[in-house]
Amino acid sequence: MIVIGIDIGGTITKIIGIKDGVQMNPLQVKATDPVTSLYGALGRYMNENNLELSDISKIKITGVGSSYIKQDMYGIPTEKVTEFKAIGKGGLQLANLDKAIIISMGTGTAFVKAHKENGVVETEHLGGSGVGGGTLIGLSSKLLDINNFGSICELAESGDLSNVDLTVGDISKSSTSTLPLHTTASNFGKISDYATKGDIALGLINMVFQTIGMMAVFACRAEKTKDVILCGNLTTVPKTAELFNAISALHGIRFHLPEHAEYATALGAALN
Repeated sequence: MIVIGIDIGGTITKIIGIKDGVQMNPLQVKATDPVTSLYGALGRYMNENNLELSDISKIKITGVGSSYIKQDMYGIPTEKVTEFKAIGKGGLQLANLDKAIIISMGTGTAFVKAHKENGVVETEHLGGSGVGGGTLIGLSSKLLDINNFGSICELAESGDLSNVDLTVGDISKSSTSTLPLHTTASNFGKISDYATKGDIALGLINMVFQTIGMMAVFACRAEKTKDVILCGNLTTVPKTAELFNAISALHGIRFHLPEHAEYATALGAALN
């Protein structure tokens, strides 16, 4: 029998199945209404995997849209899972770690500490930030007249941060052990009149990721760990690994970007 995990977001719903302890292929759908998104995701998932309702033993839902669901789906036992528990358990599973801070980068950003011992995962919500994908889309809409996530990422591929960000090397001739010359001193602090849309798009992504990354550094120091698992929709940005690796090199934090990272919360719901 199959357990289905569904993460219902504001506009994107993600779904994944677990069969005999093995993860099935995930998928996601977009809809403005969370209930429509939920049922659409389940129907499409069943169709693409040739499933019948009788194949599903349980449905576990999480995410902001789960509050709209008041009853079992199609007569299948349907349970709600706390989102932070799902983030923690799904993140550890995808990265194959027993202890880490998991960062869910969606519209906003959530920081969850998770620790697995004797097969049991304990989670703690450390806090969050309003800086996330919503920030990127909103600022891009005003600065670039573009509010399509894919278009922003495509533009950023041609970007050059030296036309946007002020570095330590721009204001000092000498570096220190903690501040190499290439370190960002100010996001958008040196934006050029000749900055292209690509430069600005990359600058926005870099600003969002550096804000999240530095919060992760502080969280790691407070919690005495060096492992951070990145998950959520923003992990699909092609520049994710490159930009977070720069923070890792500077502060000694290990950022993990597992396969299917955007489905961590849905997976965690299925596993809880």
